[in-house]
Amino acid sequence: MALIEALNWRYATKKMNGQVVPQEKVDYILEAAKLAPSSSGLQPYKIFVVTNQDLKEKIRAVSFDQSQITDASHVLIWAAWDGYSLERISAVFERTTAERGIPASAMDEYKQRLWGMYEPLGQEWHANHAARQAYISLGTAVAAAAEQKVDATPMEGFVPAEVDKLLGLNEQGLKSVLILPLGYRDEAGDWLVNLKKVRTPQDEFITEIK
Repeated sequence: MALIEALNWRYATKKMNGQVVPQEKVDYILEAAKLAPSSSGLQPYKIFVVTNQDLKEKIRAVSFDQSQITDASHVLIWAAWDGYSLERISAVFERTTAERGIPASAMDEYKQRLWGMYEPLGQEWHANHAARQAYISLGTAVAAAAEQKVDATPMEGFVPAEVDKLLGLNEQGLKSVLILPLGYRDEAGDWLVNLKKVRTPQDEFITEIK
């Protein structure tokens, strides 16, 4: 029940107090994000960890002036691949076979079949699919942060093209997808902190098909 208790504790923090999150807690959250599942194990995204205050100010300026970005200890940014390619898929599978100690050719058939499905779907589908994988990682990070009693506020409210420029993502074949400030709630200044968590009732949310 520890995870359920942690998820009941967490909320989308609206005001953070600037307190620094210990590095071991940040490392735990990042490890959880890394271990999240992704389609075919490709992990088609990277996470950028921003602590530089000047850069946080610039990100805030293109994120609808959300103060959590500058008041946070660390700002995590998920950047997804801008598209799939045979080269990118091959690189992941080469690492997999090397670490598992199996022949490099062991995944060739699966690789070709996967690329055969992905290639005709086009760049827009590729980018959207990669972004959806990043959401799985972010959800895992949010749960891990709650376990560590670290506040986290998932954000889509920013101008991706501007964040891409700030981080030089275009040159890396990446597109910013999600922002997650990590920090600690400012209980005196956060209007949401003491409000009851409200979710859809279980009998409406869950449909059992037997």
